[in-house]
Amino acid sequence: MIDFDDQSPTWSVRRFDDALAIRKGNLDPASTPDEKFELFSIPAFDAAGQPEVKFGREIGSSKVVVRPGDCLFSKLNPRIPRTWVVPTANGLRQIASTEFWPLHSRFQSDEESYLAPEFLQWLFRYAGFLDEFRGEVAGGGQSRQRLQQDAIRDVEVPIPPLPEQRRLVARVEALTGRAGELLGLNASLVEDASRLLAAWYARITADSPTRRFGAVVKLTRRHVVTGPDEIYPELGIRSFGKGTFHKPALTDQQLGNKRVFRINPGDLVFMNVFAWEGAIAVAKPEDEGRVGSHRFMAHEVDAAQATAEFLCYHFLTDHGLEQIRAASPGSAGRNRTLGITKLHAIPVPVPPVEAQRRFSKLYALREKLRRLQIETEAELAAFTPALLAKAFRGEL
Repeated sequence: MIDFDDQSPTWSVRRFDDALAIRKGNLDPASTPDEKFELFSIPAFDAAGQPEVKFGREIGSSKVVVRPGDCLFSKLNPRIPRTWVVPTANGLRQIASTEFWPLHSRFQSDEESYLAPEFLQWLFRYAGFLDEFRGEVAGGGQSRQRLQQDAIRDVEVPIPPLPEQRRLVARVEALTGRAGELLGLNASLVEDASRLLAAWYARITADSPTRRFGAVVKLTRRHVVTGPDEIYPELGIRSFGKGTFHKPALTDQQLGNKRVFRINPGDLVFMNVFAWEGAIAVAKPEDEGRVGSHRFMAHEVDAAQATAEFLCYHFLTDHGLEQIRAASPGSAGRNRTLGITKLHAIPVPVPPVEAQRRFSKLYALREKLRRLQIETEAELAAFTPALLAKAFRGEL
């Protein structure tokens, strides 16, 4: 149990049921099928964090009526906090999924006990506060578990003085806003680099000759002789052109009879059962020492004719994926395996190698920006919980 009194001496504490009220009152949108509503729903939150505008006939089931200033808190799988502050109405009636509790302070005119909706929104995102709800859910699988109202009546809710609530909200929003701007800037740089890559690819392939893929690469099988007391770090390839990733290392005993092959940085690698959905990548420097099964078709590229990055990019274009799919007979999944002979017979564009090398430099820049974006997202994912922990310890 969090002791908010000890952490923040100026804050008061009340039971959840004493501090907050859940707005009641449902509405059936289908009763006014031609009326437009502003709908707050779980799918809308997860998709864009914005309510949807829908006609009553498009909504169907009964919804709860909400008002501007309500703090919506999802009782569905509360370990994934979904909170919304209902904004000022735009002329439409506002309703929400019954998976949300529309919460408001019981003390609208008492500054000493009032809980601002913006403060509540951040409180409900604070992992330390959500920990109070652990074990207080009911339902089947974790994704369908729901928080029960009776179980949270006695959960303690911190109530800082109203000026302190406003200060904390402003501070948290300023810091998270800057972090979000950084992430958005990085995303725009990745988009710009991707557009440049597409333009450069179109330019250098416009009148380029083609050759069989097998004429510019060599399939390389570097068999690894396994032994006891050794470990073998595996390489994975994500679908949809999302590059390589590192799997946990396996012991000789875990490998059993499975044969593995070393993959070197710079190899152009196809994961043969999922190449048809873009499991194609160039092994990165940090992939040094990784291994893959026979399903990982590693190719050394003839540097006098092509670059691995250019060929990888080609196979991830719409046309390139069509070629891969045509060389991958079967229906789907593990029944759709890329054939080596068919792969090597695919005609690929071969522009002047110097043009390809310049392309590869831009490709490397784009990949560096992508990695930076992933690292930044991970840092931000850790930043917000740490920031909220400081805020609710009274240290911000």
